[in-house]
Amino acid sequence: MRAAALFGLHDVRVIEVEPPASPGPGEVVLRVAAVGLCGSDHHYYQEGAIGSDVVEAGMIGGHEFSAWVASVGEGVTHLSPGQLVAVEPAIPCGRCEFCQAGHPNICPDVRFCGSPNHVGAMADYIRMPAENCFPLPETMTPVEGAMLEPLGVAIHAVDLAHLRVGQTIAVLGAGPIGLLTAAVARAAGAATVYVTEPLDYRRAFARKYGADAAFDPETEDVVDAILAATGGRGVDVAFEAAGAAETPDQAAQVTRPGGKVIVIGIPYDDTMTLTASVVRRKGLTVKLVRRMKHTYPRAIQLVDSGAVDVAALATHVFPLTSADRAFALVDGHRDGVLRAVIDVGQEDGDCTER
Repeated sequence: MRAAALFGLHDVRVIEVEPPASPGPGEVVLRVAAVGLCGSDHHYYQEGAIGSDVVEAGMIGGHEFSAWVASVGEGVTHLSPGQLVAVEPAIPCGRCEFCQAGHPNICPDVRFCGSPNHVGAMADYIRMPAENCFPLPETMTPVEGAMLEPLGVAIHAVDLAHLRVGQTIAVLGAGPIGLLTAAVARAAGAATVYVTEPLDYRRAFARKYGADAAFDPETEDVVDAILAATGGRGVDVAFEAAGAAETPDQAAQVTRPGGKVIVIGIPYDDTMTLTASVVRRKGLTVKLVRRMKHTYPRAIQLVDSGAVDVAALATHVFPLTSADRAFALVDGHRDGVLRAVIDVGQEDGDCTER
């Protein structure tokens, strides 16, 4: 079968690999439908590692995906061949202290699709635990199904904030995760949403997508702008979703005393800096997002009800044979890209803009 594999920095190749074995008890083999190209995929592509997770040549990427059930193993009764499912990419051990406490996202022994410890979904087929698969409504497309994973990260981030109806928020970084976080926060009752983002087209999209204001950090002091917009008080919750060197500290500066800072972004140098006096004197609560947990049913409901539009963020769709072009597009932030998606079933051809 075909697979898109990373062989080095900026080196993505479509290769032939062995298909997965038949599903064992409690497992399914999936025919991959659509795969989103995530920021973490980009980190591996651009840096070759995320923290201590170092890419080995030939790593198959991809963890945001939907798929059709191809075959089921013994004991699998809630899935049938031909069903379209969204797939939770994390496979926790289920036995450790943290899994048992309901926090599988911080399982030390988790296997995660598209990372150095587990094969990813940028391939024709993949084998997964059946419990990781969530059937999708007939009205939902494969691309929307793939976008449920980043939506799940946004849901988890808002869960960590314990956001209350009527509160104000700032989102630093208007990539797909930041935009989805703003949308989920709005659905959870946020009264006002401020966004910061250096790319013009993303600021414009953020305004259309529901932000009350979007500020450009390259032409204005975004801290001063948000503080001025809130009458000097600051926002109740700031979500850092850029992964830039300066944005965690900016998030702390724009948050009111007693507020919360939720850090979602992955910094490129694996270092995060906060001004201690700001965080301490304000008595801020700072939380970091580790993927997500228990979000897929809610993500499906939010999309199916129309409360959150994920399809609008999937701006470019490529066939698997053009995976290298998808990575290059995202790497250069070209052509108004928000989320590039690989349509694994698409025949060779050009990128489709949505």
